[in-house]
Amino acid sequence: MGTSTRITGRGRLALRAAKAASWASLKAGRGKGSMIGGLVALKIDPRLMEQLGRGRRTVLVTGTNGKSTTTRMTAAALETMDSVATQADGANMDAGIVAALVANQDAPLAAIEVDELHTPHVADALDPEAIVLLNLSRDQLDRVGEINMIERKLRAGLERHPDAVVVANCDDVLVTSVAYDHPNVVWVAAGAGWAGDSVSCPRTGEPILWEDGHWRSTGSEFARPEPDWWVDDENLYGPDGLVLPMTLTLPGRANRGNAAQAVAAAVALGADPAAAVAAAGVVEEVAGRYKTVQVGPHSVHMLLAKNPAGWQEALSMIDPTVDGLVIAVNGQVPDGEDLSWLWDVRFEHFEGVQVVASGERGTDLAVRLTYAGVEHTLVADPVRAIASCPPGRVEVLANYTAFRDLNTALAKGAAHV
Repeated sequence: MGTSTRITGRGRLALRAAKAASWASLKAGRGKGSMIGGLVALKIDPRLMEQLGRGRRTVLVTGTNGKSTTTRMTAAALETMDSVATQADGANMDAGIVAALVANQDAPLAAIEVDELHTPHVADALDPEAIVLLNLSRDQLDRVGEINMIERKLRAGLERHPDAVVVANCDDVLVTSVAYDHPNVVWVAAGAGWAGDSVSCPRTGEPILWEDGHWRSTGSEFARPEPDWWVDDENLYGPDGLVLPMTLTLPGRANRGNAAQAVAAAVALGADPAAAVAAAGVVEEVAGRYKTVQVGPHSVHMLLAKNPAGWQEALSMIDPTVDGLVIAVNGQVPDGEDLSWLWDVRFEHFEGVQVVASGERGTDLAVRLTYAGVEHTLVADPVRAIASCPPGRVEVLANYTAFRDLNTALAKGAAHV
């Protein structure tokens, strides 16, 4: 189905206005302009997303952590079949989704990252063929609210899409509850490094009992389903005895789980499993995350984390032999202004690593590190924090706006300060 046959007259007007707004933003030096273009387009035609989704086979990816990485891997796996519309920058709310669909209007496939709160209405607009559910944990309670509320909203949203394939992480209690009653689920044992938000059954309130990697509710029959796909340190295992060696460029156990769900989603749409694994394996950078940049005498490896579960996973990726570790924390609105979650993260295992607390809320972090018994210095400016480390390899772990602003500073050459 061509673009012209699925876009209304009002929609075409919205697209022209979006193009003009994006051009103006670019000329004014205020970025690429895709987000402002999406916002303008939706103001003119609130149903534009639905029109842009018609005729596409779409995969939605949602969850608290790993959305951008899994979406990038899913897009890579789907590209083994045909061209794919997807976000390049992790903009996962309505304007960013519309911008991604506008940027590649003729792509027959789409891999779309979606914020958890937006997933139900985005699914209604795009009628996805597959929905990937990664994990659910606390994240910005001031914006998102209690996690059990998100679980209930996602569960209700899935009920409206019984034909979609739901690719769900059976190691995550809340995700399993979202998908448990759906008629078309592919279960993936993608891991659950954080169980702090799954101590009670979301359906009965009774305790969850964990035994040897399996879990069950003590108050009902609700329990971990048997997975269709699972991973170990070497292979990906799938239906009908499928075993595929899986080597990833991206680090960490969590990314092996992300890759498993990406491959399972692509296979659900018809991708060859081996080709999908190979494509996911070569993904090496996601919107600046995991990249390594040279900053003077320092080789700087960039990691992003946004919430307790993400921080715990990212901390496990830190190489203990590095010459320095900069941890940068801001508390702006996109980060969540309440940083009490710092006390939920285990910072205690950095013996022998030179640690620098940094960011606008570096003092809060320094207090937490002190109580964790981690020797550290405090340098508020992340660029100067990097410079304070011994020459050699430096890991930088930052939350959202600290990561964004540091990337911007490095791009502008502030590294030479």
